[in-house]
Amino acid sequence: MNRLLDATTTNSFLPMVSVVVPIYNGEADLPDLINCLLSQTYPQDRVEYLFVDNNSSDRTLTLLQESAANSPVIRVLSENQIQSSYAARNTGIRAAVGEILAFTDADCHPQPQWLHSLIQPFSDPDVVIVAGEIAALMGKSILEKHAERQETLSQKHTLTHSFCPYGQTANLAIRRLALKTAGLFRPYLTTGGDADICWRILRSNIGRLEFAPDAIIQHRHRSTLQELASQWRRYGRSNRYLHQLHGVELMPEMTVAEYGYYLARWLLKEVPRDILQAIAGKASVVDLLNTPITLFTTRARSVGQRKAQLPEKAENIDWL
Repeated sequence: MNRLLDATTTNSFLPMVSVVVPIYNGEADLPDLINCLLSQTYPQDRVEYLFVDNNSSDRTLTLLQESAANSPVIRVLSENQIQSSYAARNTGIRAAVGEILAFTDADCHPQPQWLHSLIQPFSDPDVVIVAGEIAALMGKSILEKHAERQETLSQKHTLTHSFCPYGQTANLAIRRLALKTAGLFRPYLTTGGDADICWRILRSNIGRLEFAPDAIIQHRHRSTLQELASQWRRYGRSNRYLHQLHGVELMPEMTVAEYGYYLARWLLKEVPRDILQAIAGKASVVDLLNTPITLFTTRARSVGQRKAQLPEKAENIDWL
């Protein structure tokens, strides 16, 4: 056992943990993710990694099976009945042996002490949910750098939600007891399930949520306008679904006049200012394009919210 492992696990709270990862057509992400998970400082005899293939059409399942053959802590499952990451997570939860269920996604890079830091708050029996931080993988494109500066994926946004705090499933852990009480994910929901499950647990008054800032996962930001629009339309759909399921307020839509005002202010005030600052070495292209990128994402979220229709059977909750 190396010194880092000794330093982080001696006299620590070390329950059995099951890490559940839903995955769909993720062969490009698998090598980095598996390497990150197998490099965790959490003792390997106290953890299992459950990869749930959600009917992938690429080599995901084959690569997972090869990885499982070479590692006793990797288990491979399949969810081919419902095309939903939440249904896949439920399949993993049902097969899990851990008293703590941790979640991440295929395109995430957990840092070595991620799991150890994420689990420690559960030493307090009143804690039933722990959210870790989501940081950005270093990006090269303007869109990636903009999202990194805005901390788009940070849990600080969800943990201060005006309706009720929640953690994103890219970096989340839940006590099994809480899932037995409040139910599993809604299997037919396509977005918003992380908020939904956290809110159902917290409103059951069985325990509290805690933030673990040192439990860090790195996530890749979107690098193209198409990917960015898809991401923010999904955020809009999520808001609509949570409005229907929990009564969350809908985001007010900006008017054409408001869009015009912000664009005019950008052209007449912000562009000249940022050009001067760029000449002085105090600003970059990311600063210059902040307003149009923000308006683009705002528009995409509005479209997603306006056009969203709650999927059939999305109100159904699975149970252990």
